[in-house]
Amino acid sequence: MLDDLKLPYEERAKKAMNPAAKRLFSLMAEKQTNLTLANDETDPKKFLELAGRLGPEIAVLKTHIDILNSFSPSIPKTLSALAETHNFMIFEDRKLADIGSILSQQYSGGIYRIADWANLVNVHAVPGPAIIDAIDGVMKEKKDEIPRGILVLAQMSSEGTLATGEYTKKAVDMANAHKEAVAGYIGNGGDVAQLKQLVGMAFGGHAILTPGVQIQSKGDSMGQRYTLPEEAVSAGSDSIIVGRGIYKSDDPVKMAKTYRQAGWKAYIARTGGRS
Repeated sequence: MLDDLKLPYEERAKKAMNPAAKRLFSLMAEKQTNLTLANDETDPKKFLELAGRLGPEIAVLKTHIDILNSFSPSIPKTLSALAETHNFMIFEDRKLADIGSILSQQYSGGIYRIADWANLVNVHAVPGPAIIDAIDGVMKEKKDEIPRGILVLAQMSSEGTLATGEYTKKAVDMANAHKEAVAGYIGNGGDVAQLKQLVGMAFGGHAILTPGVQIQSKGDSMGQRYTLPEEAVSAGSDSIIVGRGIYKSDDPVKMAKTYRQAGWKAYIARTGGRS
């Protein structure tokens, strides 16, 4: 993928074989933002309010739907309406990692019914390629127009992560064998050297989304590591994931604009001014 780093998102969209990846690259180009907001608000009202306020600045909204302190089907329905209004995609950070029969139910059923409203869902590579086959089976059963895809957790940004080296390579091999189902990867935005290793192995039609990006801090007390937006994008991140750096700030809208501008400026620099 190293040769593809200088390609604008529109050209990357042409390489993509997964519909959600195509949509993501195209959306980022259209909207001129590569910012993913990690919306970790636990109060449903605040969760939806944040999505509405920051929706105009972002390409993707990342959720942890199971940390909400109450849930009803109206929440993802309202979120989907906001996504349509503000033109962003929805990524449920579920980190699926079970046997196929269970995770297919976790994805399509239960109280959350993730497959009904999320464009993207992520999976651990630990169970092997059957995890992708199971989710792909659910996606193929859907007859609506929602573009869906899988993000493989090739790396993580937490201190001491085991998702490095050979694990990352095998995760990439899994994704490359399922290019129509997989939209891309979660890469380690908190460690530029590790991120570059992933970029060197990845397919150019796959997007790399990276947590571990923040302007104000180098880490937290719970093992999260951070790098600057320009460092992550220069190393190969296609979309920077930012949470507390935005929604815990005094002015989340202003801070979202700051991250949006930083990420986009870095992307323009990486592609040599091609946008």
